[in-house]
Amino acid sequence: MTHTVDFSTVSTAGLESSPVAAALAGLRANEARYFKNKYDHVFTVEPAADAAATVDWVRRILSEERGIVIASRPLEATAFQVENIRMAYVFYENGLSINVMYTIDESGKRAVGFKLSDGMEIPEELPSFKFARQKSKLAGTIRGSYFVIKNEY
Repeated sequence: MTHTVDFSTVSTAGLESSPVAAALAGLRANEARYFKNKYDHVFTVEPAADAAATVDWVRRILSEERGIVIASRPLEATAFQVENIRMAYVFYENGLSINVMYTIDESGKRAVGFKLSDGMEIPEELPSFKFARQKSKLAGTIRGSYFVIKNEY
């Protein structure tokens, strides 16, 4: 079942099995606030099992671009378009959030972003990435990194 992410009252609904559920919920709420403020888009998520096409698309990009296979179980996902940008998010049980920003225009920006919830270690699948820190009232300290997508998806 799809549900709207409320960034006023942060909820761990759908993320309860994560050892960093509160921080992951804050990270999810932080993303919801960003899209509401920047694009007036209401951020909704659904269980990963119901969003298999989105999870598979993100998995394919990670695998084909960098040979990355995330071991953690995906809990929730979403896909939407704002302006000319196709977005996809997958929130994982270990506290990892992966997003794909895929500009539809051929010359546009395309990238995969990784965000680590406060309190989680860097996943062993991502050892070569350097993570920058960002403070968030909703999520505490977020550590983020990214890579540019080179192929067409």
